[in-house]
This record gives sequence, structure tokens and C-alpha cells, in this order.
Amino acid sequence: MSLNYQEVKDAYERIKNDVRKTPLEESYYLGDENKKYFFKLESFQKAKSFKIRGALNKMMTLTEEEKERGIGTISSGNHGSSVSYAASILGIKNTKIIVPENTPQSKMDKIKYFGADVMLMGKNYDEAHLLGMAYVKKNGLTFIDAYYSDPKIYAGQGTIAIEILEQNRDIDTIVVPIGGGGLITGIAVAAKAIKPDIRIIGVQTEACPAMVDSYKHKTFYEEYPSEESLCDALVGGVGKLSYEMAKDYVDEFLVVTEEAIAKAVSFIAKEEKYIVEAGGCASVAAVMEHREKIGGQNIALVLSGGNIDGKLLTSILEKY
Repeated sequence: MSLNYQEVKDAYERIKNDVRKTPLEESYYLGDENKKYFFKLESFQKAKSFKIRGALNKMMTLTEEEKERGIGTISSGNHGSSVSYAASILGIKNTKIIVPENTPQSKMDKIKYFGADVMLMGKNYDEAHLLGMAYVKKNGLTFIDAYYSDPKIYAGQGTIAIEILEQNRDIDTIVVPIGGGGLITGIAVAAKAIKPDIRIIGVQTEACPAMVDSYKHKTFYEEYPSEESLCDALVGGVGKLSYEMAKDYVDEFLVVTEEAIAKAVSFIAKEEKYIVEAGGCASVAAVMEHREKIGGQNIALVLSGGNIDGKLLTSILEKY
């Protein structure tokens, strides 16, 4: 169980005709004469999340028998809508998406929009994962991993790095939100293969610093108790493959406050004119709180998704 650059290149060729090559847009407001920041707008994907990359890459490798039997996954929202969307592209009829009871309605609506069945299980992601895996196994479904240990998922996410460095070869730093770790691990493996001296910075919310604490305590936190967070996509434990690999590829792990994330959501909407979910703004929050640690001259900030609940967005915009 490992991941290499060849897997990412293969994924890129496999999915490039069905996912959007998202824009890499320079920030109007974050940079100065010494630094330029660029937003990698994964919020512009059709399902409004980077997760379509990994889900589609994996599902394109399924056998006809596996597709016929049906698929299942557990998700806090974005992976679920991406699996649902990929299933619609590939004509997979029996698709079950298990989500925790605290999943925003906007994310459940999007899952249903693409045709999958939504099933509520558990109070939080870790509970949903426990119950959902039992359901998937009992019903003989093919499991589509969100972040845990499937190299096909990680490779799909890593295609973002190929795009970034095609779009701007001068990028010297990439800042990436961390939830389960599939996104940053895929990006880091690919980016370092293409440009070995590039810096990769991972960002977690203080409400759930599972990856940071895993390395600090030398303990694999498959589950992690989180405080209440704006970032439903960044809470829960870390993936096994990510835990094993990320430390060898990521140059710095940063933790940002929930307040900085809220301010970042507001800034991105009011000033830069993009709608990005809270977890997707962790990279922007990192610039607000850790600009010097991030360093670099041409910095790509991955904005990983745009599925923010309307009521939450309104409350953040009113406060900040």
C-alpha cells in the first residue's frame, strides 16, 4: 500500500476529460511586491469539491461486476456528492452515501441531485464510519474510500499538483487544507516529483488537529475527537496511508484558529468574490496567521471546496 507519481500521472490521463481543470487565479489583495498568492479553485468543480478527482479515478477502475453490485461510501458531504456525481457519469445505479446526522443540508441536497441514496447514520463522522462500514459489508457493496488507504483515491487528488505546475511553473509553495490527509499526500507526492524543491504546507483547524497530533504524539489517530467546528470537511481522524507518507513529503504542518477560518471565508467572498466553504479556506486562514512560516514568492492556495451551508455563510458574513 503506497503511492507514487506514476499513479498520479495515470489518474490524470484517466479523469482529465471528465473533471474540470480548475482556474489558478492570482489574489487581488493578499500579495505585495515580494509575494504573489494564487487560488486553486477546486470550488469550481461541478460537484464543487476536489473529491471528484479521487472518486472518479477509483470508480473508473472498477469491474463491470463491481459496478453492477453497487457502491457505498461514508462522507461528511463532499466525497459523497463526488461519488454520486461519478456514479452518474459511469451509469452506476445502486449508490449509497452514508452521512453523519450533522451533515449540512446543502451537501445532502447535492448528493441527491446527482442520483445517489443518502442514509443518515451516527452523530459525527467517526460514528457514521463505524456504522456505515458495517452496512457496506453486510450489503456486499464496493466501498469507495474517502481518504483512508486507497492509492487510487490519493492519486486522483494529486492531479491538482500537475495542473498547478502546468498553469504556473513559478509556483514554489503549495498550501493545502488537511482533513483525512488524502489531498495533501497526493499533491505532495506529485509536486515533489515534478519540482523537488517546492514547499508543501498543510493546514488544520485547531478544532481537530488530528494529523499534527498524530506526528507530535507518534500515534496514528484513526479517530479523533473534535470540538465544534465550522469545517465539517476537516474533522475526524486521519488516513492510514497519509499518516505513513505525509511526514516524508510535507515541509510544514500549521494549525489555524476557527476565527481565522471564518474571517477567511468572509474575505474570499467579500473581497475576492468567491464562495468557498470553511474547510476550503484553511489555506487562506494560514496566510492570515502564519504568513512568515509559509514563506515563498509564488504561493498556490488550494481552495478545496465550495459547499458551504447558506445559513452558515450568512452568519459569517454578518459577523466579519
